[in-house]
Amino acid sequence: MVNQLTNNAEALRLFFTEDIYLVANGNEITIKEELALEPQKPKTVFNYLGKNQKNILILVNDSQNDVSTEQGRELLRKLVKAINLTANDFALVNYSDYTSEKYNDLLAFFNCKLMIAFGVNAVDLNVPAQPLHQLINYEEATLLFAENLHDLDTDQASKKILWTSLQQLK
Repeated sequence: MVNQLTNNAEALRLFFTEDIYLVANGNEITIKEELALEPQKPKTVFNYLGKNQKNILILVNDSQNDVSTEQGRELLRKLVKAINLTANDFALVNYSDYTSEKYNDLLAFFNCKLMIAFGVNAVDLNVPAQPLHQLINYEEATLLFAENLHDLDTDQASKKILWTSLQQLK
């Protein structure tokens, strides 16, 4: 027999059409009032570049530019081209516009199988801390965290490590 217990607010509203009272800490409130107190986070609609046809999410974090500086954008173009991607394949999001959104929010919206984050820390996304420039399988996706594109452009050692990791995606 299927368990018929639920604490889903929407389901309970169907069964309980009359006011039911709950007494907690000496205060009497109706179940309807309590259900109304539950926080409901609205779903975010992300603005992004690309068509996300291969479910690849690229995050950048630049509050001053749409994507990055000219040097950072050029580096991104080279990296994307090196792993044979076009703008049709991925979604590019500037995370600085969505800092309250976490990994699960991004995963649900983009259905990403691969997430490459430049200038976004794993901890910012509620993901356990991860090493930079390495592919990591986490839950439903493969993740790669790297420095901000502009800073990465001048860091030859980090670029080499990142390049090696990206070659595994081919």
